[in-house]
Amino acid sequence: MKQFLVSILILLAVINGFAQKQKVNYLTTFDEKRLHFGFTLGMNYLDFGVTNYNPLSENPDYIVNKTDPIYINGETHVRSDVQTLVPGFTVGIVSSLRLSEDLDLRFLPGMSFGERKLVYNVPILDSYSTTPLPYYSIKSTFLDFPLLIKYKARRINNDRPYVIFGGAFRQDISKTAKEDLVKLKGPGFYAEVGGGWDHYFPFFRFSVEGKFSFGLNNQLGPTPAILQAQYFSQSIKNLRSTVFTLSFHFE
Repeated sequence: MKQFLVSILILLAVINGFAQKQKVNYLTTFDEKRLHFGFTLGMNYLDFGVTNYNPLSENPDYIVNKTDPIYINGETHVRSDVQTLVPGFTVGIVSSLRLSEDLDLRFLPGMSFGERKLVYNVPILDSYSTTPLPYYSIKSTFLDFPLLIKYKARRINNDRPYVIFGGAFRQDISKTAKEDLVKLKGPGFYAEVGGGWDHYFPFFRFSVEGKFSFGLNNQLGPTPAILQAQYFSQSIKNLRSTVFTLSFHFE
């Protein structure tokens, strides 16, 4: 994650250095428009904030199942976490409403595709594997509905830094099998904060933006079917989704 943030800062510094040499100001009336549209492309990195039951007996719904591939009793500490961040893809539409000279209301509906890899401190076995898995993959396809406030600094030649904050609703539409080890709830609400840099070209405005999204509700779904080892799901007390998105807006 730190490497991506450093890359963003370097990119913004290069754009800013270029802007200081710029003599011609482009799109001088662009920000005076009441409403304008565009599109966005980006990369996302999905993560989980995992809170585990320690031990399993802390979960009142956990029942020892002696038919599990690995016998786990209630005093066992089963821990899980995200192994590594996997890059995903985001695409969307930009709609921006001018509220004042420095404030915009932005609605950016779109779709995001990503993956999270859960690792455990016990061997991972599902109904399809005869040998332990290195990790358990959870793939998601989100319909994104962020509603954000954009606060812009004063324009410097053809550049204008800004910050954003607001909220988002996401619906996971990926189809998961009934025998998945860990199920997720479809809908989720997020608080979002970030910042970026607008650069004005002769015919369009280009923006680089980094944004953090913090899940507000527990995303852990119902316990999977009895044919799976249920402790992979029931060892988790709380599963909150977090997302980092690096976006490129064209308006």
